Amino acid sequence: MNRLELILGGARSGKSRYGEAQAEQLAGEAAEVVYIATAQALDGEMQQRIIHHREQRPAHWLTLEEPLQLAVALQRVRTEHPAAVILVDCLTLWLTNCLLSDQNDYWERQKAALMDELQQLQQPLLLVSNEVGYGIVPMGELSRRFVDEAGRLHQDIARLAHDVTLVVAGIPMAVKRG
Repeated sequence: MNRLELILGGARSGKSRYGEAQAEQLAGEAAEVVYIATAQALDGEMQQRIIHHREQRPAHWLTLEEPLQLAVALQRVRTEHPAAVILVDCLTLWLTNCLLSDQNDYWERQKAALMDELQQLQQPLLLVSNEVGYGIVPMGELSRRFVDEAGRLHQDIARLAHDVTLVVAGIPMAVKRG
């Protein structure tokens, strides 16, 4: 793998903005950026968030919207755009989408496929995700599973990542530099 950076932060921490700046810097003037969006506009508020993110991104970036099959989207980019810098925003929305799928073991299969694909990619990849492990243990089985699975996912990706960055109040802090 050429370069993998996991970018973590709380809601409105500046993690997406940081990821976008990193993608621009890595791409320079020669490489293209492929942005993989995992959000689904299931309500008006989420629709507004998606519109805001679209408006923040450079118009020349290629955007793929893939709420469930992230590994398939990465494989597509790997084969169709092998020189591109890839930015995924965000892993926790993808996790939510997978956990809410009605299919048995869907999350486990999608996570395994992602971990396999991460080891095959040869191009720069930036993964943005919400750090959700700082709060109290949530009430409710689904909420607890979400926090647990997000934590496990972040740990597994951090082991593979060259860089892990935590963004707090718009300030990126190096957690791991490879």
